[in-house]
Amino acid sequence: MEDARSADLVVVGAGPVGGVVADRLVAAGMRVVCLEQGGWPGPLVSPPGAPWEATGRGRGHFSPNRRGGPGDYPIDDRDSDLDVLTWNGVGGGTVLWGAQWERYLPSDFRVRSLDGVADDWPIRWDDLAPYYERLDRDFGVAAEPGDPAFPANGAAPYPALPIMELGRRVAEAHNRLGWHWWPGPNAVGPPERMAAARAGGYPPGLRARVSETHWPRAERAGARLVTGAHVRRLLTGPPDRVRGVEWIDAAGTPRVTAADAVVLAAGGIGTPRLLLASASADHPDGLANSSGLVGRNLMLHPFTRVVGLFDEPFPGVQGYWGQLLHSLEFAETDRSRGFPRGAKWNLGHGFGPVAAALHPWPDGERWGPALAGHLRRWVGRAGVWGITADDLPDERNRVELDPVRTDAWGSPVPVVRYRTPPDAARILAFNVDRARESFLAAGAGEVLVAPVLREFGWHQLGTARMGTDPRRSVVGPDGRAHDVPNLLVLDGSAFVTGSSLNPTATICAVALRAADLMLGAA
Repeated sequence: MEDARSADLVVVGAGPVGGVVADRLVAAGMRVVCLEQGGWPGPLVSPPGAPWEATGRGRGHFSPNRRGGPGDYPIDDRDSDLDVLTWNGVGGGTVLWGAQWERYLPSDFRVRSLDGVADDWPIRWDDLAPYYERLDRDFGVAAEPGDPAFPANGAAPYPALPIMELGRRVAEAHNRLGWHWWPGPNAVGPPERMAAARAGGYPPGLRARVSETHWPRAERAGARLVTGAHVRRLLTGPPDRVRGVEWIDAAGTPRVTAADAVVLAAGGIGTPRLLLASASADHPDGLANSSGLVGRNLMLHPFTRVVGLFDEPFPGVQGYWGQLLHSLEFAETDRSRGFPRGAKWNLGHGFGPVAAALHPWPDGERWGPALAGHLRRWVGRAGVWGITADDLPDERNRVELDPVRTDAWGSPVPVVRYRTPPDAARILAFNVDRARESFLAAGAGEVLVAPVLREFGWHQLGTARMGTDPRRSVVGPDGRAHDVPNLLVLDGSAFVTGSSLNPTATICAVALRAADLMLGAA
């Protein structure tokens, strides 16, 4: 069924990129339709009054394979070292994220020039700087200006969240060690949320959601957001132009929406899946895939945790989920370590009783008196360094389509093949040892190291990379596909390298810059 209401632009995906792009372009007068497979986040994600540990389990589980919600499709990640975690619905990953709002480092855009590995980006940190500033305001970022790891920047909308007693102890230890630390930047959301957080002790659910920061404003300005819309494929004609999107509505009716341009914002798995599924006689290997790189160079940010157990419990409540501190002491390349690139650390409080009981720590039994003793030792006494490694692109790490299996709408199931790059494994091993030193210097009586965690494939990057050479990239510096210029890929799929820092701020900055370029405003 042809949709009678065509659009200047169809956006596929209502997560952070979809929200940022729609909000910007509809304000400039464009007719924007966004097709979102899931729905609006509701109380089943994080029921009011539920214990904070309930989030991330059941209907709010981070894995679509475990969650099985009405907007979810299966992802075959059995041949991957990391499980893929996504949220299909309005707000995307911001519905359940930790809200750690990090800019990339200038060096992250120049790893070939500086370190002789991977490729440089076709854009630089300075190209994104004004967009980082704008997004800080939109997402309600709480941060302390002056972090020496970054170029100078303006003040964030809110001061940094309190680092609490755990952060104070670790900060003092890093001062003695001569190591970098800084209050962690976190995306909080609108002013009323910050005010409530201050009054309520900075609860675990403190995070900016695009379903609240961007989509209500975009809809008021005229954006049309359609939920329960499963996009099957993109339609071309002539071969070098996208003419519309074929999708199935919530009632199961096939539809087509015509558009002058299409933005893919379906994430590092969903976007290559859709491009590959849009193969045709003119594009036999998938749409925008003359380079053969659609789906390849997947980066997932291998992650582990180091826990410091302190003799005395920390005062106060669990606190917010974001980061108390971050440390970039070992984020930049130092060739004396034997590998390029590095890792980002984020400090948080330890676990509540459920997570402490279930987490795979190598320190004994988990039942009866042993369990009770374990919980007494952990709950309220643990600090956690989360360590994220920069995993450089490798074409063998990829997203493919299953030739047989399909989802509930008849679309091919994506298959993820990912092996942790050897240098990323070395990065984790080195940084785990340094994090142990950090906690011991802070007074921890015991330090434990988790195995590398499978259920942490939150950041899916690189599967439709940007560049200036159509033979070695899928899209240009403006996000436009080399093969199909009115098709834009503006999510993390376009990333050339992954950094070790959380990518959402940079994903949104790249997307907002591309939106300005569409309007001739950049």
